[in-house]
Amino acid sequence: MTNFTGSNFIAGEPSQLGTATFTSVNPRTKQAGSVQFHNATTEEIHAAVVAAADAYEQSRNFSAIKLASFLEAVAAEINALGDELLQTADMETGLGLPRLTGERGRTTGQLQGFAKLLLEGTYVEAIIDTALPDRQPAPRPDIRRMRFPIGPVAVFSASNFPFAFAVAGGDTASAWAAGNPVIVKGHPGHPATSELFAQAINRAIVASGFPAGWFSLLQGESVEVGQQLIQHPLLQAVGFTGSLRGGRAIFDTAAQRPNPIPVYAEMGSVNPVVILPNALATRAETLAEGLVTSATMGSGQFCTNPGLVFLLDSADSQTFIHTYRDKMAARPTGVLLNEQIESGLEHAVASTQSRPAVHTLTGGYVVDGDAFAYANTVLQTTGSDFIADPALQTEHFGPVTLFVTCASSEELTNALRALHGNLTATIHAESTDLGTAQPYLDVLREKVGRVLWNGFPTGVEVVHAQMHGGPYPATTAPATTSVGYTAIQRFMRPVAFQNTPDALLPDALKNTNPLDIWRIVNEVKTKDAVS
Repeated sequence: MTNFTGSNFIAGEPSQLGTATFTSVNPRTKQAGSVQFHNATTEEIHAAVVAAADAYEQSRNFSAIKLASFLEAVAAEINALGDELLQTADMETGLGLPRLTGERGRTTGQLQGFAKLLLEGTYVEAIIDTALPDRQPAPRPDIRRMRFPIGPVAVFSASNFPFAFAVAGGDTASAWAAGNPVIVKGHPGHPATSELFAQAINRAIVASGFPAGWFSLLQGESVEVGQQLIQHPLLQAVGFTGSLRGGRAIFDTAAQRPNPIPVYAEMGSVNPVVILPNALATRAETLAEGLVTSATMGSGQFCTNPGLVFLLDSADSQTFIHTYRDKMAARPTGVLLNEQIESGLEHAVASTQSRPAVHTLTGGYVVDGDAFAYANTVLQTTGSDFIADPALQTEHFGPVTLFVTCASSEELTNALRALHGNLTATIHAESTDLGTAQPYLDVLREKVGRVLWNGFPTGVEVVHAQMHGGPYPATTAPATTSVGYTAIQRFMRPVAFQNTPDALLPDALKNTNPLDIWRIVNEVKTKDAVS
């Protein structure tokens, strides 16, 4: 078993310069852990970013093969942590060993998937338009373009995914795959888990011959740690998963720098679900059970938790809501990640309950007991009140569902138009509803990054086609995704070379195509050499 040091890890070396400390807390018992973790100091933050900038001088020219081998090495080191990783994370998060086992597989799978992407090669998006010296009225120069790494990246770990969105999670994997060093700000909810990941990563760095500054871990429960990291002039981009308040603070800080940098922040979503009448008439019981399972998965602590459900008002819809209420009340209460989430959820639900048009059907209170917990909660309002009150779109990060019953199709359409940006939207309908559903689909397409048909939004596949983003306030960068292999594009930038000698071009743009990758040459996708 690991003897945890409670350290920050600066370019491979443990560091404890600060006197301010904190501990993890077991959410099932509310008992503090025995290890004191040190808040990163200004000096440690500076050292981490400087080391990353120094490492970038080497890594920006690393081959795809070298980067891919490193990602594979990290995946192997994570697996080598064995049950200790699962047990440590379970103690700090209460997520349970089955869930964490699956998440570990997703985390290592992401690393291996990005390695495959690198070896395939088209991620650099090489484009060549050769010269047309005889073109009239003016010749065309030779122009060649591809993507390059952006520089040192800061990644903020998420509370609800201690593996897949944390130290070696998707943001880190995609930034590394692009060729960038990463400084991770560990989440204070699971610092021992973060330390285990740091030790595994540092072993992979040594084994792969990478510069030590390629990775650093900064621990800390204070907002100052993150703010100072973002303000460092050598930092080039930020990846963040968390609350709207936290993401907006990071975004604003980055924008106020003398040289603003991009922030790819995922900040929350209410993930609207539309259930059409024929779906209710055909499979109400199945829908209710599936929706309850989705809404309570992980105690509702998913960014894709279905928090809003829209129905046309009818006897069937009211029966469905009551069935759903009963199923939610009967479902065992889950454990929340920490005290901050419990108190934040209590405040958010109380604020919604204070709206005069909202009715509480069940739940709406903190559960007494040894664990951090909140009762499974069902609320209800009308379409007209939803349209009139933007506060009803507040995210409840937990097992909470707000039903919105609409008096007509027109009111439902207007309610969907009133939605803010979200990660997902779902439509449940029958094959006979395609024409009826089209206007709703057209509206929802403008509001979200992923539209589901007859499904549930919890559970996100890590594939090339995935889009895990959406308009503000779901994210700060709606054109990008934080899940799937196109996530690499966030941490690269295109550079064009005009009339540059072939000998000086990167291999991906050379005439002979020595990497044997797919390129677009004079508007044709090909692997052929340029003649």
